[in-house]
Amino acid sequence: MPEIPSGKLLRQVRIEEATHGAFAARERFHREAEDLIARENLLAPAFSFRIAELEAPAADVLQVGGESLHAPRMLPEAGELTGLACGVVTIGPGLERRVAALFAEKCYSLALALDDIGNQLLFAATRHAQDRMLATVRGQGLSMAGELRPGDPGLALQAQGLVLRLADAASIGVAVNRGHALTPLKSISMVLGVGLDLPPARWSRCDDCPSREKCRVANCPAQPAA
Repeated sequence: MPEIPSGKLLRQVRIEEATHGAFAARERFHREAEDLIARENLLAPAFSFRIAELEAPAADVLQVGGESLHAPRMLPEAGELTGLACGVVTIGPGLERRVAALFAEKCYSLALALDDIGNQLLFAATRHAQDRMLATVRGQGLSMAGELRPGDPGLALQAQGLVLRLADAASIGVAVNRGHALTPLKSISMVLGVGLDLPPARWSRCDDCPSREKCRVANCPAQPAA
């Protein structure tokens, strides 16, 4: 069960915040939130993934893990799709519980800051996991391209359970509820294409999002899976 050092994630988020700048009040509450995370040990970041080979030639419906996954967007323009990298990342339940407690105490500004920092930490942990996934794939002489998450255009939300099973999400305490949402809430699942000589995907899971132009995540220059 790979784990990610909490201190490393916090340092990464601080660097990103310093780069983008922040209003004084927002910065103050974010600093308080970061101190709270460190003081109360609210993070338990971990990830799990599996490189699953396709059980039949690639088609609109992919056969993997004894099940079927409808994901035609994963089919590459060139090269050969031979498998899927299925992963799940979490920062654990501690932070979201503390956010709920702060709201109950009517400490709204600190609660919102803590929740925002939690999202940034989850994205940082996801990039770390994708780096490990890419290193594993390259170690097998393969390439990796494209990323979809259940609920994205091209991958139904109902695929959440299958992705979690393939990624062995239970090993890090991540599950899916009846509404196909992940628990803990600060968790992410993903599917990436794996194969021979895959070209960089010309599409992004962010393409159809109305907030793309303003999103710091979508406009991050480093995309390890490209």
